[in-house]
Amino acid sequence: MNPWTSFLQATRFGLDVQSVIALRLMRIAAGGALGFREVNRMVMEKAASALQAQTAAATALTFGGRPKKAAKRATGVYRRAVMRNRRRLVRAKPRRRRKD
Repeated sequence: MNPWTSFLQATRFGLDVQSVIALRLMRIAAGGALGFREVNRMVMEKAASALQAQTAAATALTFGGRPKKAAKRATGVYRRAVMRNRRRLVRAKPRRRRKD
């Protein structure tokens, strides 16, 4: 495997994580029901992702995989979760209040 590929993938993952953190903080800072839901979603997703990553790594090791493969499976769970959150948070548009 090319070390530059690994470096670029890790950099991309780090940038995606930072953008998700920034987008979530903006939503939480806005407050209201949307901010409250984001906090609850964040906590639930972290617990679920940790369990899925642990299960993926344990399954890979149980069926004869090497530790490197187990780590790759575990990080894949987090990468997918971060990408889903990034897409969801970027796509979301702020709701406007109706003027009567």
